[in-house]
Order: sequence, then structure tokens, then C-alpha cells
Amino acid sequence: MSTTAFQGTPVHTVGELPAVGSQAPDFELVGKDLSTITLKSLRGRRVVLNIFPSLDTGVCATSVRTFNKLAAGLDNTTVLAVSKDLPFAAERFCVAEGIENVVPASAFRKHSFSNYGVLMTDGPLAGLLARSVVVIDENGTVVYNQLVPEIGNEPDYDDAVAALK
Repeated sequence: MSTTAFQGTPVHTVGELPAVGSQAPDFELVGKDLSTITLKSLRGRRVVLNIFPSLDTGVCATSVRTFNKLAAGLDNTTVLAVSKDLPFAAERFCVAEGIENVVPASAFRKHSFSNYGVLMTDGPLAGLLARSVVVIDENGTVVYNQLVPEIGNEPDYDDAVAALK
């Protein structure tokens, strides 16, 4: 179990982020067209998992906008915006915001993403995903992870991108 915070109050997750140097566990997420997105389907590409509670919050929306700008300059990299938002809502946000370099991916259907240790088990946002970032290289190895210590804070974009270089 890991601990983050929501407005200063500790919040626990179901487990730990995959360790740097370990093989990233596969997952099954839902794309904007209800297609299945798996880590296996992205093999050979670098993957950035921008994980957050919901696009309906300012910080979550900001993280997607920021990773969208950063992704434009990243070769052979797929950036997934992972939340439990419904794919339709995520797509609507991306279209309205002009997000073209980030792929919205929903964890609403399967619990296979819980092996990333980010499901919050208590606090007001229990059942949603804790703000975190996992960077995976083209061989499926975790090269960076961050569980943001306070849900209301943005992730460390610079460190995440630096892990790809």
C-alpha cells in the first residue's frame, strides 16, 4: 500500500507503483472508440502513463494539456491519459481542448489496471486513480514512476520526460 494525500489528509492505494527497472505489468484500458488498449499492443513504443482521478478537475485537465504539448516532441512515444472517466467524456474533453498527442484511456471497465497500485481505497476520492506517472521504455521496462504526494499537485513533467532520454 502507498500513501498520497487529498487536501492534506492521507489517502491509501491498493498497492505500489511498478518499481523502476521492473517489467511493467500489462493492462487493459478502454479507448475513446471503446477499443481495447493494452501494454502489449504498444510494445516497441515508449509509453507514458499520465494517471489521474478525473478530467473534471483543473489539475487533471492541466496535466493532460501539458503532456499533450510535451508529447509533440517525443519520438516513438505514446502518452496515455488514464482515469476512470468514461471514454466519451474523455474524448469530448480532448476534442474541445485540441488534444491530439495524448490518447485518452479509461480504466472504468476492467480492474486489470489495479496492478499498477494506484486505486485509492479511502478518502473522498476512493475508487478513483491516484495522480501518478509511470514511464515505460520500448522493451516494457519501467524507467520512471511518481506517485504525486498531494492529489491536488501536478506531476513532475520534467523528470518524466528526462526518463525518456
